Amino acid sequence: MIPARLGSKRVKKKNLRLIDGIPLIQYIVNAAKKSSLLDEIYINSESIEFKDIADKSGIKFYQRPKKLSSDSATNDDFALDFINNNECDVLVQLLSTSPFVTSEEIDGFIEAMMNGDFDTMISISNVKIECIHKGIPINFDQKKQTPPSQLLEPIKSYACSLMGWEINRFKQNISKYNAAYHGGDGTIGFYELKGYSTIDIDNEEDFLLAEAVSASLKQLNYKQQYYNPEKNERSEIDVPSILARDGVKINNLFDVNNEIVSLSSILESMPKNDSWSKRVIDTESNSMTIICQMPGEGNRMHYHPDWNEWWYILEGEWDWDIEGKIKKVVKGDFVFMEKNRKHKITAAGSNRAIRMAVSRADVAHVYESE
Repeated sequence: MIPARLGSKRVKKKNLRLIDGIPLIQYIVNAAKKSSLLDEIYINSESIEFKDIADKSGIKFYQRPKKLSSDSATNDDFALDFINNNECDVLVQLLSTSPFVTSEEIDGFIEAMMNGDFDTMISISNVKIECIHKGIPINFDQKKQTPPSQLLEPIKSYACSLMGWEINRFKQNISKYNAAYHGGDGTIGFYELKGYSTIDIDNEEDFLLAEAVSASLKQLNYKQQYYNPEKNERSEIDVPSILARDGVKINNLFDVNNEIVSLSSILESMPKNDSWSKRVIDTESNSMTIICQMPGEGNRMHYHPDWNEWWYILEGEWDWDIEGKIKKVVKGDFVFMEKNRKHKITAAGSNRAIRMAVSRADVAHVYESE
């Protein structure tokens, strides 16, 4: 069961907000569908808007009463309502706000619950750092030297992404305590989630993090890199800071992927006598940015270890330095630069020069250390 209310407060319609072009709730739906141990999958919401996602995904939809999607309604309330209206033996709850939980983790969670014969199963994250509750140390002694973090007793913090309940025990706990979420009476097991799976989406900053993680997970050619004093090089990947260090003063990098964009409108709207950049396309496969610089301005000598790029000259002329050999490129020229070749470009002539740079936003730029 995937609970999803429409009326989230911190982020409007959070469950329908896109991450990398996909609705937030769709991530956990896709992971659940790949699970080999779930018999049936439901989206549980007060809003019929989620029925369309359920139908298109080939899963079921349960419309709960609107009162169970208010700020005062608890997880116990809507879980019990679901149990009373849908036949099941064990209910596994999957949170849509955990987009990076995998089907393997869902199956591992269920197997751990079944093999351990637990009445309640809770996903947790082991936190190996000194923790204090109400001013009292939990896992360390303030009067002793702190041990290495790997030797600290871990604190089990709820991940909440995955919860599991044996239905009869759940109902017994509700009847006895009016609460069953945490297990009440009965056996309770804990399943550790790690890494990206512990990311929980609550606010705007979390969405930015999720976008970055989604892009990172697509870097199939990612290679670990380490500082090498003999090479005397450093790698930069943050495009805004790269452009700033190249002397580009005005950078508009976030209004991207519009269906139709007028090049003439961009050139007309941007400054005429100052350097600027305007990103137009930014997807998982490529990025296109228009860059304008004044005579004598340009980028720094660098190379890209894992990615080829190409440029199209829109206006003016540039001196194109490829490993010490300078070529002149002018309006209408295409320029291709193979990975691992050192290069830099400098605006030449007496007027501004503008180029269209096509690469990818997360490509490493490797420079000689300053």
